[in-house]
Amino acid sequence: MPPLRVLSIATLFPDAARPNFGLFVEKSLRALAAEPGIDLTIVAPVGLPPFPLSLHRRYRALRDLPPAEQRNGLTVLRPRFTLIPRYGARFNPAAVARAVLAAVQNRPFDVVDAQFFYPDGPAAMRVADALGLPFSVKARGADISHFGHDPATRSQVIEAGAKAAGLLAVSDAMRCDMAAIGVDPAKVAVHYTGIDTARFHPGDRAAARAALGMGGAPAILTVGALIARKGQALVIDALPALPGVHYWIAGAGEEEARYRVRARDLGVEPRVHFLGSVANVDLPQLYRAADVVVMPSVSEGLANAWVEALACGTPIVISDAGGAAELVTSPVAGRIVARTPEAIADAVRAVIADPPAPSGVAASLGGRFDWDRNGRELADHLRRCAGR
Repeated sequence: MPPLRVLSIATLFPDAARPNFGLFVEKSLRALAAEPGIDLTIVAPVGLPPFPLSLHRRYRALRDLPPAEQRNGLTVLRPRFTLIPRYGARFNPAAVARAVLAAVQNRPFDVVDAQFFYPDGPAAMRVADALGLPFSVKARGADISHFGHDPATRSQVIEAGAKAAGLLAVSDAMRCDMAAIGVDPAKVAVHYTGIDTARFHPGDRAAARAALGMGGAPAILTVGALIARKGQALVIDALPALPGVHYWIAGAGEEEARYRVRARDLGVEPRVHFLGSVANVDLPQLYRAADVVVMPSVSEGLANAWVEALACGTPIVISDAGGAAELVTSPVAGRIVARTPEAIADAVRAVIADPPAPSGVAASLGGRFDWDRNGRELADHLRRCAGR
């Protein structure tokens, strides 16, 4: 049988300018490419605003990206499309589709794969229609919780869901969220992320803390962008009820200045440590150093940081968002709490007072999160979509 020729559209995909951007998408596609009988081409469109806004220094690194490259054994095309900052979300799928079609002209494919529901999904719908191919879309979180509800984009999300040959979701909770906006749940298969257990595994907490200079005080950690949705402000508000506990924040974003002011106003500033963006290669040691990973997000699909923390043997305290209940199935894994400082503080105290064995925390994942399985399931799904 000839190989399955897959065109994968991924607006979330790492590059030299953004090495942590969409890292789990790259890992999933690497796992797919490693499957026998798969011929994969990835198009990772780069959005730039119209001239002269495109000359702004914030876009300089994106302008310098090569139009095509081999990255970790993958063929990646990076056509440009015109991005209207803040107000142009409804136009992005059509712009992405035009860029993709121009980049792959005269190349034969059997199926189109979209790695994020918006704008990738409606873009894949247009590309598939132009090429006469079936297509698949994967939902990961904000692509449904935000774009699936925003009046400017909702109709395109629902149309792509209706016309797709098959759909994927990062958790069963995400599948239910898709059904709630009108996507047929019978078309949706749950496709859990993977984890590199050679890197993310339990280790010596004291040694990790010593290497990071964190000292011996109880440590809680959040990994994620500093945006309101992630809930770091609630953790800062919980600190007065957690005397002696230090809060380490890995990530960067628009809310940092406000969080710093909040910590100062509450008198906990010396116990709040802003680490900035942390490279993925450095995350395992950081997870091992923490007593608890705390992430009271407003919404998630199934957060990669949850899985990484558990794999490193660190329990999690998280809100009832997305696939939380699919991970925290016992007190060994942590707690699911209300999004209030009081509930967060109570859960953190309980976990620190009776810490579970790291090996037991890691075992709670039950082998469900594996990149080989992820790639195999994605290949099987795309074959079904293509009628193979």
